[in-house]
Amino acid sequence: MKVMVVDITRCHGCFNCQIACKDEHVDNDWSPYAKPQPDMGHFWMRTELVERGQCPKVKVAYIPTPCMHCQEPSCVKDSPSGAVYRREDGIVIIDPEKSKGHREIVKTCPYGCIYWNSKLKIPQKCTFCAHLMDQGVIKEPRCVEACPTSALLFGDYDQMKGLIAERKAEVLHPEFGLQPNVYYVGLPKRFVAGTVIFGDTDECAENVSVTLNGNGKSRTVKTNNYGDFEFEGLEADQKYSVTVEYPGYATRKIKAKTRTDAYLGEIVLTRL
Repeated sequence: MKVMVVDITRCHGCFNCQIACKDEHVDNDWSPYAKPQPDMGHFWMRTELVERGQCPKVKVAYIPTPCMHCQEPSCVKDSPSGAVYRREDGIVIIDPEKSKGHREIVKTCPYGCIYWNSKLKIPQKCTFCAHLMDQGVIKEPRCVEACPTSALLFGDYDQMKGLIAERKAEVLHPEFGLQPNVYYVGLPKRFVAGTVIFGDTDECAENVSVTLNGNGKSRTVKTNNYGDFEFEGLEADQKYSVTVEYPGYATRKIKAKTRTDAYLGEIVLTRL
């Protein structure tokens, strides 16, 4: 079974994957795998920009999103017989002939990975470049081949499962119950951050202990030379308590909730 691992921590938004997909599929007919992709409107490898936090604490992540090639694909289940099928290697293909005229297939994917080709009257999506792999031209999709930072990895599940476990890879929207074969490392979650200031000197407070308690866990970090601290990878909609401590200064306790990413602003410590 073929799987892809997307390491978001390595993706810097060069869009090479998106461009390589266009280069391979626009104006090229790879029947029976896929008809030509339109040069506009289709993103079979879609790289989404996610902005997090608020000024002055803003973070950006890029999330490459191909077809998930699910083990329980709703597009196969909810489409006319034979119009969409799942191969033995796990790759899901939309038959360009049997799917013709069936625009409803677009709505079968909750991930939004199927597009409608209005010119050819067919639904289309990522094929993992199966036409090239079946011919032995390459061993991985063009998007993976074009990635300069190895943010995209591809292979058989038996070869990749160790990496998936080691990097604690997750899937997008597990609540859909479709068992996708695209795994993600470093999916953006919530963060709590702030800046600590020594009130008597009005200077950045370096090496201050900051402890985050909540959701049954406790974590402690030290502020950097700018007085900044950050707790990353938190669950959404949880209540937390932040305790700021430094010898000779009064301890500060602040409440935070991860309804969104939380920047607590400047936390001023008062000398005892």
